[in-house]
Amino acid sequence: MAFSLVYPLSLFATLLLMQTLAQAQTSSSAFIHSRAAYYPNSSEQGTETGACGFGSFGATINGGDVSAASDLYRNGVGCGACYQVRCTNAAFCSDNGVTVAITDQGSSDRTDFILSSRAFGRMAQTKDAAASLLALGVVDIEYRRVSCSYPNKNIIFKIDENSNYPHYLAFVIWFQQGKKDITAVQLCETQNFVCKLLDRSYGAVWTTTSPPSGPLSIRMLFSDEDGDESWVVPVNNIPEDWKAGATYDSGVQVNP
Repeated sequence: MAFSLVYPLSLFATLLLMQTLAQAQTSSSAFIHSRAAYYPNSSEQGTETGACGFGSFGATINGGDVSAASDLYRNGVGCGACYQVRCTNAAFCSDNGVTVAITDQGSSDRTDFILSSRAFGRMAQTKDAAASLLALGVVDIEYRRVSCSYPNKNIIFKIDENSNYPHYLAFVIWFQQGKKDITAVQLCETQNFVCKLLDRSYGAVWTTTSPPSGPLSIRMLFSDEDGDESWVVPVNNIPEDWKAGATYDSGVQVNP
């Protein structure tokens, strides 16, 4: 009788453990195996001509720890997302690796990431190990999505230089924070609260023809892979006489 009671309990415990391990493996915090390279013949930081449309900001954001992505680019939705990337060669690589922000699209030799040379070297344990990694050019890695954090920085709207007041408005969003994607953007009149959905022109660039007159509010929909969505409404408005090339502080931060 004792055996018949213990056996079902042991079986239940085993099944519970297997379920827990399966949940852990499918968790968004689990690492995914891949490969990474780095920008050849480049400066230490990222590129100023990335497919996300960040311009010179894309070379220096996150201290220059940036990367191009292949499938993770996701037609521009992945722009601004942050990932923890660590190489797997125990002789050279640190346990923490480096956190990079996606600013460009690209792949090389079956890679998911093409890092800035600065970020590539920061996966190493020491400066000598970094030189060895750079000499390899392409390494095996594991990565996972993490929150973007920019202390003391609000989300910024940078008006594209090709904008033409008052007929055409294009802008890119700087300092995207947290672990969610910006999947939709509304441009709202602040006086009568009429809003229109904008088009993603490419990368992280949002555009509209015939923008409303008066002060404007740019609202962002943040979405995660589980379907959780929330609109983020800026504290500050875009002024009525907005200018091409100007930057405007939203007055808000998004918690990780």
